[in-house]
Amino acid sequence: MNQLARFLAEHIVVDFDGGLDIDQVRKFLRDEDSRESRVLLNKLIEDKGVDELMITVADCLKEHIRTGITEDTIRQQLVTYGDS
Repeated sequence: MNQLARFLAEHIVVDFDGGLDIDQVRKFLRDEDSRESRVLLNKLIEDKGVDELMITVADCLKEHIRTGITEDTIRQQLVTYGDS
């Protein structure tokens, strides 16, 4: 049972329900005038969309499944992505 649980935890896939596009991101960040939000938006413009963001953040969040995925964890991944 332990090996099965470990295998499943190591091979879990994180995905996001619903679509997200650059215009929605702009709306979410509109009222937030922080360095992180500007950097993230610039990165998304450079990447020509949010597809790479969604894949990268979902992949990085897999590391946090055992300890828990919180809004703070997701925010930190967004900051890290923007800085990359």
